[in-house]
Amino acid sequence: MDQPANGGQKASLTDYLAAERTLLAWTRTGLAMMGFGFVVARFGLFLHEMRLAQNHSESHPQEGTYGMSLWFGTALIAVGVLVNLLSGWHHVRLVRELDRGETSHSHSTAMAASIAFLLAVVGLAMAVYLISVR
Repeated sequence: MDQPANGGQKASLTDYLAAERTLLAWTRTGLAMMGFGFVVARFGLFLHEMRLAQNHSESHPQEGTYGMSLWFGTALIAVGVLVNLLSGWHHVRLVRELDRGETSHSHSTAMAASIAFLLAVVGLAMAVYLISVR
């Protein structure tokens, strides 16, 4: 009598553990993106300091002298936060489906593909920026 109402079979422990491993993998991805975003955002400061060291100038950093790295870094941090929010939401939804025995349909890989595409575009834009700064 423990069968779900829709006739599906209750998920096994390995299904729940696989869902948890997937959540943890996405969480690591989001955290890595946020950390990398912080590094990229501070890279503009590093470039500015290098420029000052080469010119032996005594000017102080001004607003907007960090170039696009601040915007790229902030965007990566925001995407990392979004990845963590979406992965948490997806995990909760998946566990509820597993509890109800609704595991017959496959899940979309759109989030993984879109994150990979976004990172490729950001990486390309950062490479173009670094070449143009020189």
